[in-house]
Amino acid sequence: MDFAAIVAWLDENIAQFGLPVGEEKITLQVVFLLGVGLFLTLSLGLIQIRRLMHGFAVATGRYDDPDEPGDVSHFQALTTALSATVGIGNIAGAAIAIHWGGPGALFWMWMTAFLGMATKFSEVTLAQKYRQVDETSAKYSGKVSGGPMYYIERGLGPKWKPVAAFFAIMLGITAFMTGNAVQANTVADAMQTNFSIAPWITGLVTSGIVAMVILGGISRIGRVTSILAPLMAAIYVAGAMVIIILNIGQVPGTFALIFREAFNPTAGVAGTGAGAFLVTLMWGVRRGLFSNEAGQGSAPIAHAAAKTDEPVSEGVVALLEPFIDTIVIVTMTALVVIMTGAWNSTVETPIALAGGDLTYVVVAADGGSDAVDEPGTVTYTDGQAATSSAHVAWHEVSVETLFLDEEMTQPFTGTIDPVTATATTSDGQSMTMLWGMAVESGAPLTMEAFRRGLAPIGDWGHYIVIFSVLLFALSTAISWSYYGDRCANYLFGPRAIIPYKLVFVLMHFIGAVLSLATVWALGDVFLAIVILPNLLALCFLAPQVKEMTNSYFERRPWSKYDKTGGHYEKK
Repeated sequence: MDFAAIVAWLDENIAQFGLPVGEEKITLQVVFLLGVGLFLTLSLGLIQIRRLMHGFAVATGRYDDPDEPGDVSHFQALTTALSATVGIGNIAGAAIAIHWGGPGALFWMWMTAFLGMATKFSEVTLAQKYRQVDETSAKYSGKVSGGPMYYIERGLGPKWKPVAAFFAIMLGITAFMTGNAVQANTVADAMQTNFSIAPWITGLVTSGIVAMVILGGISRIGRVTSILAPLMAAIYVAGAMVIIILNIGQVPGTFALIFREAFNPTAGVAGTGAGAFLVTLMWGVRRGLFSNEAGQGSAPIAHAAAKTDEPVSEGVVALLEPFIDTIVIVTMTALVVIMTGAWNSTVETPIALAGGDLTYVVVAADGGSDAVDEPGTVTYTDGQAATSSAHVAWHEVSVETLFLDEEMTQPFTGTIDPVTATATTSDGQSMTMLWGMAVESGAPLTMEAFRRGLAPIGDWGHYIVIFSVLLFALSTAISWSYYGDRCANYLFGPRAIIPYKLVFVLMHFIGAVLSLATVWALGDVFLAIVILPNLLALCFLAPQVKEMTNSYFERRPWSKYDKTGGHYEKK
């Protein structure tokens, strides 16, 4: 096959393939992910419904055999993968989807998770079948290496090795950025904002923690994530459950709102083209896909290390990931954001004119808004912008009135220069900060929702989100280090693992102290590109997955275990 032609095609079509060009356009990336998920769901006969409970049974460890090949247990493989998928996306992703697409976006997140369960099952089953096991390898490198690069090369044949290498390179680079540096930056920003701790101090501490864990190899990573993932999920879900219980009377109405808005939306707070169905659909799909990572090819690397000689037994464990990640945890976030009314409410906000959340928009007659890249000088009188001119917006939503003071008693009159990010009052005073009632999005929106929801028992709900962000970001970096070092091992052998990990730790520190706007953008591009070879392989290898699945459930290999003394042992 002409691999160079594929790369050239991707380069020419990257805007359509990997990045949204207008929120109402369906990117090829989304079409591929959903299409493959639907194809695998039908091919495997709705396996995500039929075999979900068996997945729970295997994940509990009742059928574990320590003598089977692998580095970690089924449960540790699951928690390592969950540590990478359950993260900032669950806290910020659901809030962003609702901010743009309204409550109905949650329904489409559920749909992507449902289809993603079949995708996860397939890629993990293949990762187990085609993994490489080396019993003589050093402890730091692990006995097992697996993932899409192995089943692309071994499953599709040697001619596909360039594609496998391409996948490994792209995912290895992505691990440095979105799986590591961005996580470090999130932690450092949260610590500086809430506790005034300098980013370099936070970076030094978290880099040290990451180094201590990842240099111990997958066994240590598995032990740490098997504690950290359940702990962080339990704290976050417990806080959300308390809020839901306190507002239990709103639950039926909230679900009714979600279903109604899914098909007849009034759009989100920032939804372009108010009421557009595609706005709600696309934001739900996009956030759902990147929340559970189905089809991305990262989680199979962790699951390939599980101790088993039955590939399908780990595939059914992987079914649980989108279920736990999106259908449980994301739903908790969304319910809290909707039930507390935080999603469409404004809060007192310092409007930093040079801040990354500030934009300029022109408000349309239908209530929607259009972004303005170069608005020129913006004039305000008594806190109000002229109807026909650009407005200052926070999270892409116009701020109705701007004030000079934090108490919001003095409306702003003067001009704003977007180029210099300064406001000049009518009496000549220069300012870089104004105040107003603005909407939130992402993690700050979830923080506001938790603060409101737990207000009856104290003003501390937002700290649960802050603490969860810290744990989620740290665990994500730890898990992604393993994904990256498996890519390095595939490309260059075991000698590349330690150097890769050292660079990974360095990138973690750099991520904490630098602005990562460019890294975010590059990471998104690499991640969008890397999905294609994995999805192609899943389609071509689907018959093998179906054959292995039928064989597994016909043979029932787990029946060789008998429950004795409260645990399962071989008969």
